[in-house]
Amino acid sequence: MATTIDPPQSEMIRLANKPPWYTSLFIQLFVAIVAGIAVGWLWPEFGESLKPLADGFIKLIKMLIAPIIFCTVVLGIAHVGDLKSVGRIGVKALIYFEAVTTFALLFGIVVGNIVKPGSGFSIDPQTLATGAEAVAAKTNDGELPHTVEFLLNIIPSSVISAFAENALLQVLFFAVLFGLALAKFGESGPPVILEFVDHLSHIFFTIIGWIMRLAPVGAFGAMAYIIGQYGIGSLGSYAKLIAACYAAAALFIVILAVIARLFAGVNLWRFLVYIKDEMFLALGTASTEVVLPRIMTKLTNAGCSRTTTGLVVPTGYSFNLDGATLYLSICVLFLAQALGVDLSLGEQITAVLVLMLTSKGMAGVPGSSFLALSATVAAIGHGAIPVAAVALLLGADRIMDSMRVSVNLLGNCVATFVVAAWEGQLDKERMRKVLAGEDVAPLEDVGPEEEQRVPGPISTSRS
Repeated sequence: MATTIDPPQSEMIRLANKPPWYTSLFIQLFVAIVAGIAVGWLWPEFGESLKPLADGFIKLIKMLIAPIIFCTVVLGIAHVGDLKSVGRIGVKALIYFEAVTTFALLFGIVVGNIVKPGSGFSIDPQTLATGAEAVAAKTNDGELPHTVEFLLNIIPSSVISAFAENALLQVLFFAVLFGLALAKFGESGPPVILEFVDHLSHIFFTIIGWIMRLAPVGAFGAMAYIIGQYGIGSLGSYAKLIAACYAAAALFIVILAVIARLFAGVNLWRFLVYIKDEMFLALGTASTEVVLPRIMTKLTNAGCSRTTTGLVVPTGYSFNLDGATLYLSICVLFLAQALGVDLSLGEQITAVLVLMLTSKGMAGVPGSSFLALSATVAAIGHGAIPVAAVALLLGADRIMDSMRVSVNLLGNCVATFVVAAWEGQLDKERMRKVLAGEDVAPLEDVGPEEEQRVPGPISTSRS
């Protein structure tokens, strides 16, 4: 007679306390995205009208991003109390950003030359007369800031304006100064102020937890709007360009996986499983900003120091747009090929050099990809490629959002791991356990927002 072995009591308790499958944010987002695609496809006009659902959700998240970044950076730096350490992290992050984004540009140029996504279009330049007007409407007649202007804009005209305008780099700049000033008062800074900032952080994460319950609604509205406005049919017209961009993104993610493994010992596949909720939300809403608070929390829980996470992630949102740069370099060749123009090696190098500058000022600028491409086409100076040709991408640009968002988000996460390991601020044992799904001791000072699904929340006592 066979004997049965009862499972350990701890395992029985864990299974009993496991929430129902339908409460999983991943499942809810998946259902919402599929439903949004169906609604946008079957009832396009109704799908377009659902855009306010997505806009409202994104605005709710954005209103808390600046204060969360401020609290995270201030607490992290105040506990480190080392100006040199903060400076090293910043310099190392910028070096990494420049190296990887430049590689992304060159990688995109190689893919564009091999796949030739614009071949077969045979566009007559004379038919692009209204292209400039269409691009101007898309970008609200804006322009990308020049390099000097971009750097000066990091310094806020006032602290209040930085928060009011949700200027992340300006908030980060002030937070670094504030954290260093607190650290000057001692190892932990003035206890009353630090405790106040810590309580604020908990309050903001509590609000984020409430807002995240609306994430499926926001994803549903965003997907219904995108499909309703642009239609499934637009996929066919730009099939080769879309295939080239997504194939390049997949290959680039493999490269990111190699970088993560070699320089930080991170298994990127396990990390993807760990952040699957955030990745789905970013893809569904076509925005990486909506997941910024949760990504920072999960990176810290996975072993990255709070200081490194607080400095690298917000900075990367402006300086490390790997997906956007990859897309832009492919699109430059797409435009040339669609017009039957064979760009020389020198002209392609010029395009890369221009994109190295223009891609750094894209964050937060409406229609930034069109502005960057317009500036690049003008800099190449090839008479057969009018700036108005950028309008050819109006029908495909929004479809590329998922590609750009996924690579941008993963690129910044990998950057955080690499810089943390480089600076000796990565707890590799904790990272291994968290990514393997093992139980880990929770970090002190649990953030209320993380009571939902993150195994161990941010600690205010770690560097």
